[in-house]
Amino acid sequence: MPTDTALGPLLIAHARHAIAQGLGLDSEVPPDAPALHEQGAVFVTLTQDDRLRGCIGSLVAYRPLGEDVRANAFAAAFRDPRFAPLTAHEWAGTDLEVSLIGPTEWRVCASEAEAIAWLRPGVDGVILEHAGLRATFLPQVWSSLPTSALFLYELRRKAGMRGDRWPADMRVGRYQVEKYHGA
Repeated sequence: MPTDTALGPLLIAHARHAIAQGLGLDSEVPPDAPALHEQGAVFVTLTQDDRLRGCIGSLVAYRPLGEDVRANAFAAAFRDPRFAPLTAHEWAGTDLEVSLIGPTEWRVCASEAEAIAWLRPGVDGVILEHAGLRATFLPQVWSSLPTSALFLYELRRKAGMRGDRWPADMRVGRYQVEKYHGA
């Protein structure tokens, strides 16, 4: 995962440019940098008045970082199935956050208590996988679901699992992010 002090503003600039292009707006092409050609994974989150407006991303690096941020920014704005496509009218009031995803560490947790003991609230992004179902919450979600039990309950629901049941062979992944914010 490439990191340096200039990377955050660069990722934000590339995300903003991809969305502006999708809206048909003029936008200056952001600069290139070697870090954008290294493999990387990001989530792009759009908010309006502190409310989610779109969030799409990659958990695993499988393409160049610049391509990943542009594709996920476009998808968060125009392809998140939870929202109508972003409009040019909304764009001015939309905040953008790019989360650079670190490597995932996996563990099978036989119980919710085991998962709670392993996870670090406010630090870890979490992935749950079981029986072909999968979902993730970025570390930022801890602020709105502050207890570990509630966090894991809502994550199971997001994955389409029963919220009140913990399978003995649940795979749990944890990862950290470097997040960058740009209005």
